[in-house]
Amino acid sequence: MSGSAHAAPRLSAGAILLIELALALGGFAIGTSEFSIMGLMPNVAQDLGVSEPQVGHVISAYALGVVVGAPVLALLGSRLLRKHLLLLLMGVFAVGNLASALAPDYLTLMVFRFFAGLPHGAYFGVAMLVAASMAAPHKRAKAVSRVLMGLSVAILIGNPLATWLGQSVSWRYAFALVSIIALATVAMIALLLPVDRSEVRSSPISELRAFNRAPIWLALGIGSIGFAGMFCVFSYMAPTLLEVTRVSPGMIPVAMAIFGVGCILGNMAGGWLFDRLQFKSVAWILLWSALVLLVLPAATESIWTVLPAVLALGTIAALSPALQTHLMDVATGAQTLAAASNHAAFNIANALGPWLGGLAISAGFGWTSTGYIGAATALAGLLVFAWAWKVQQARAAV
Repeated sequence: MSGSAHAAPRLSAGAILLIELALALGGFAIGTSEFSIMGLMPNVAQDLGVSEPQVGHVISAYALGVVVGAPVLALLGSRLLRKHLLLLLMGVFAVGNLASALAPDYLTLMVFRFFAGLPHGAYFGVAMLVAASMAAPHKRAKAVSRVLMGLSVAILIGNPLATWLGQSVSWRYAFALVSIIALATVAMIALLLPVDRSEVRSSPISELRAFNRAPIWLALGIGSIGFAGMFCVFSYMAPTLLEVTRVSPGMIPVAMAIFGVGCILGNMAGGWLFDRLQFKSVAWILLWSALVLLVLPAATESIWTVLPAVLALGTIAALSPALQTHLMDVATGAQTLAAASNHAAFNIANALGPWLGGLAISAGFGWTSTGYIGAATALAGLLVFAWAWKVQQARAAV
């Protein structure tokens, strides 16, 4: 699957834009599915008769599905054409979300969320490679960020819509809506993305051999640790706003939308920064992340300070396109596996963040303690970056 740098079919700018839109719609479905439960945490807890930290474990179950599914499905699908693999992955995702909507109890919901998470990383990995293959070399990060924009728009529009739908009717309708969007993605990819029969498809063994290199593992380590802070805070945003800032439940979708605006700005900035600073951009993004997370606990006392802080929290998404493009540069021979594993790394962060936050909250440190824990993970990610930078400089000197 880690084939040619450029797709064989010659495509017009308009055709490429439509393909990117189709791929981004899949990202929109995935983002809405992944993040909507965070805004509906109180509703899910009440409906299933469990605590909010227990709903945090449902979030972690989805993240674990991504971690397991990203490398496994990328390897199993390495002999498939990219179009066919994308269709299969999004079809599985639609089934997983419909099953989540119909889950009768807490444990069943955890199982179905794990299943829904399985195709997440592999879909994004293949979609990023398709987007990059259609772009000029110096515009790859921007192409990646445009597809990832679907994820950011999901937080801006999909997540607030799902939160409103869940509060108005039932949280189950949010997952049913995601299933419909996923099926629409299947239809658009089937119609718009041409089959490239000239793709060089690799074997799972060759991808594994090429994957086992220090720069790849260190890049994944940066995402696994450095991104955990954003998830640590965002996962408990709804109860924090309700219990600390004392907003009405109707403000939760507004806060989610503001977070989404921040993600869009961060996503655009991350692509722009990487095209100019290359790997150095990751260090600047991690420093910014630590600063935002340190300030956030103090900002929760007032609605007028917490909303700008939530906007800033969303900009931490800049780390995603920067690391994704860096992995394409260092993962020669294992691009599909590395690109998919990047989303597994981010979902290790999505599991680690809520878990650490839940421990602190359950230990009595309060809802705002998630900000300090998040800042610590961002700084830990910066240490991993320093290690990766040293390895990169040593290899360049050889």
